[in-house]
Amino acid sequence: MTPNSPVTGKTLNLALQGGGSHGAFTAGVLDALLEDGRLGFEGASGTSAGAMNVAVLAHALARAHEGGLDFPQARDAARAALRRFWDKVGLLGNFVAGVPLPTAMLTMFTQWLPPALANPLGINPLRRLLLREIDFDLLARQRQLKVFVSATNVRTGRGEVFSGERLSVDAVMASACLPTLFQAVRIGDDHYWDGGYSGNPAIYPLIYKTKCADVLLVQINPIEAPYASDAGVVEIMERVNEITFNASLLAEMRAIEFVSRLLGEGRLDPARYKDVLLHRVDGGAALAEFGAASKSRTDSLFVSRLYDLGRAAGHAWLQAHFDDVGLRSSMEKLTRHKTNPSPKATS
Repeated sequence: MTPNSPVTGKTLNLALQGGGSHGAFTAGVLDALLEDGRLGFEGASGTSAGAMNVAVLAHALARAHEGGLDFPQARDAARAALRRFWDKVGLLGNFVAGVPLPTAMLTMFTQWLPPALANPLGINPLRRLLLREIDFDLLARQRQLKVFVSATNVRTGRGEVFSGERLSVDAVMASACLPTLFQAVRIGDDHYWDGGYSGNPAIYPLIYKTKCADVLLVQINPIEAPYASDAGVVEIMERVNEITFNASLLAEMRAIEFVSRLLGEGRLDPARYKDVLLHRVDGGAALAEFGAASKSRTDSLFVSRLYDLGRAAGHAWLQAHFDDVGLRSSMEKLTRHKTNPSPKATS
């Protein structure tokens, strides 16, 4: 039995959205799944904060495997690694909140200056934290979890997935690179921005590169949100970003639902097409009270609160849907379209 093999034999793929500090909610969900111990993970696709969670999780499982730890010990090691990473994010947030460092003032400066001028040294304390917490050579060669990190190629405008030997701190930082705050991350001959523009997260690697049919989406970017006609510029831009960062996910969901429907109707060969079973932990309701602007808030108190909310949501999902894993999708359709009724004929 490997560190990623539960007694139940049930396995999931993970799809983890990005969303700044709201990624602490996702880490809390992972903590709950690991604490429960009945599920293993074959693959994990992540974007931005989701990519960081994937990297921390995979690295911890790889370390456990190298150390010969059994499944319960590996779970505990992964839980400790996730908690430690987000605790340190909170400590960074405390420090930046109290001291006018350049990184704390980037948002204000980049209203008028591009990142190359506002932050010419490319300062991002998260990079240093990732390097302290993760041995990226080990991450690139580990086989305990198939890891897929999404970033957007600035030149082509297409999403690009980094996995295997291409996993690096640059790949993870590229996945989280908001172009209004940070300079594009150069990898090889190309430059990359946040993966949310092209895949938040990318589902297709989990379909083509794993055997597992079940995909659990941990969603922290709301699909639906109330809109006020008197909304200000900030509120409008926040909603535009939410819509933009969900567009690619919704497109993939439509394709998955279409294939599933054709398979159910017997119009596709099940030997050639995977019937993906979709599940979701929806952080939208839990995070709605904080607003989109809180994604940049990283003080310890807030991060810890998000982590605990994620744990509660993870346990609630397990209670409601554990039995669905391997049998059926438990996620309601995200891609339904509302249509206006046809006008009544008039005499």
